[in-house]
Amino acid sequence: MQAYSDPAREHDPHALPDIEIFEAHALDCDECECFQVYPQATGTGYADCPECGEIGITNNLAHFYWACFPGCLPDSDPIGPFNSEAEALAAAREGVES
Repeated sequence: MQAYSDPAREHDPHALPDIEIFEAHALDCDECECFQVYPQATGTGYADCPECGEIGITNNLAHFYWACFPGCLPDSDPIGPFNSEAEALAAAREGVES
């Protein structure tokens, strides 16, 4: 889902959505303490950590957001996990004055 960090800009015909909210699996690696997001499910619940190569357990699907204009690469790392799309959107808009 694409959204506006400032909801007041939604009706501006010249403004583009600047955040993307998506659902993904994540891997918490206990070995090297990294955190990786996997947009596509691995199907097994396990994945290789790209940092250290150890096998880790992926969590259930969660929601994340990042700064991103349509058709462009993300401007930030994924932020999350959140339990719902609404929680991710609220977090992305936190501190934005409308």
